[in-house]
Amino acid sequence: MDSGEQAKEDSGWKIEVVNRDFPRGSFRFAIFDFDGTISLIREGWQEIMIPYFTDELLACPGAKNKSRQELTELVRDFVYVNTGKQTIYQCIQQAEEVKKLGGKALDPLDYKNEYLHRLEIRIAGRIAELEKNPAANVKHIVPGSFGMLEALKKRGVIMYLASGTDEKYVFREAALLQVTGYFAGVYGAQDDYKTFSKKMVIDRIIRENKLHGKELVGFGDGYVEIENVKSAGGFACGVATDEVKRRGVDQWKRERLKRSGADIIIPDFTKTGKLVRYLFTEGD
Repeated sequence: MDSGEQAKEDSGWKIEVVNRDFPRGSFRFAIFDFDGTISLIREGWQEIMIPYFTDELLACPGAKNKSRQELTELVRDFVYVNTGKQTIYQCIQQAEEVKKLGGKALDPLDYKNEYLHRLEIRIAGRIAELEKNPAANVKHIVPGSFGMLEALKKRGVIMYLASGTDEKYVFREAALLQVTGYFAGVYGAQDDYKTFSKKMVIDRIIRENKLHGKELVGFGDGYVEIENVKSAGGFACGVATDEVKRRGVDQWKRERLKRSGADIIIPDFTKTGKLVRYLFTEGD
């Protein structure tokens, strides 16, 4: 198959094969991103961060000749490039952009805290619903996630969860979605952001279990986790879920995942059987 070839079609659900050359069938460990890959609790976070950062830039002296659209595009670019890393990295870049426009930048942690405050307001209803009714978890999870986690568990695959969201929130939301028990380890961002990265988690998994890269499969919807898995020699599955519709492919995500080096791209996990057969079958 050529790059971008699409396979395994079924009722609109398909595995888009970007790289057919990676050896499959011997995966022993899996690493999952959380937000957008399993959890939809924070769906729409970009709609909080990007306007907030844009407003801060528009207030800078050097923004007098800049349009909102121009600054929105600037913010969108650095927000998405850093998606998957700890939130603080987006805030560090925001502080740099404020300085470039002659503004007085806040400490990146202040930008982060204000963003999280605004996001908590947005998702408060979802959290309350999950706390009141655990069965509502199916409304706030990428479709098919439970089936996929169960299938990998039955195959003896050891799974880890790594997120750029603060660890306390990852713990809270993974528990509310009832997925914590599937993972041998759950990792999130630390206050000292230099002590955590997805790359550190992946390197640790490989080192402690004496893995070859081909024994690792990673699932994610952003640059960071895809690039980290590929740099470790693993197989990267891009999850391009349309988070609003909860079905189909988000084309912007799809293009980003292809550029990041994903080996395959899927819309979600609803066709678990097809996906598992593909991953654990050698060759096409």
